[in-house]
Amino acid sequence: MNKVYCCYPGGFHKALTMSYDDGRIADRRLVEIFNRYGIRGTFNLNSGLFDRDDRRIQPEEVATLYKGHEVACHTVTHPTIARCPLPEVAEEVLEDRRALEKLTGYPVQGLAYPNGSLSEDIARLLPACGIRYARVVGSSDSFALPEDPMRWQATCHHNHRLLENGEAFNALFKKQYLYLMYVWGHSYEFDDAGNWDLMERFCALVGNRDDVWYCTNLEFIEAMDAFRRLQFAADNSFVHNPNAQDCWISVNDGQPVCIPGGATVTL
Repeated sequence: MNKVYCCYPGGFHKALTMSYDDGRIADRRLVEIFNRYGIRGTFNLNSGLFDRDDRRIQPEEVATLYKGHEVACHTVTHPTIARCPLPEVAEEVLEDRRALEKLTGYPVQGLAYPNGSLSEDIARLLPACGIRYARVVGSSDSFALPEDPMRWQATCHHNHRLLENGEAFNALFKKQYLYLMYVWGHSYEFDDAGNWDLMERFCALVGNRDDVWYCTNLEFIEAMDAFRRLQFAADNSFVHNPNAQDCWISVNDGQPVCIPGGATVTL
């Protein structure tokens, strides 16, 4: 029987994604840095706070500023949702989705828990609200894939061993594994700490590499879901891809193979 491994899009075995919250104007500088180094990420916005003060990105800027990245939910008003009734949580998420989708023109399907607040009931509620993944706070110091997309913990906050983790990520080479580095934070923290050079150094370290897939949070989830939908023959001699998007696999430790959307390929 053929030995088949899942690969990231393009045949990669290493992926990098970023996640930044609250939609402050420092996102402008952060996006510019990401774009310069080919890094992509997700920006979690509170649609009800756009007009609170002049430190926030305004609605008319959302589609252009975050082009090439992902806009995701952070709830409308950023409450500590574990203390709220579930109908209120549902409204906070759904209204945020509706508002952000009008600005972006695409389905908004991700969430970062406001104040890191969550509960078992909330995690079970979110898929019914159209949410496919949700990020918690904290740092795992791990490059492992998420076991529960509704409790997705990042590798690190940018103030927690960022460069050390970046160097360790670059050094990973065993292609029998899939690796993911995931960094989170708030762009205004760089203004507060006066340490924009930290993100510049990190992006120069890990960006524009030919062995890394740079993705948004949702793109990562979509790629993993698409692989799970592949339909393999019982002896792995062929595979059918029912997805619209291409999928990538390696066979018998060989070069990655693209399985085009809708195609059946002999392995």
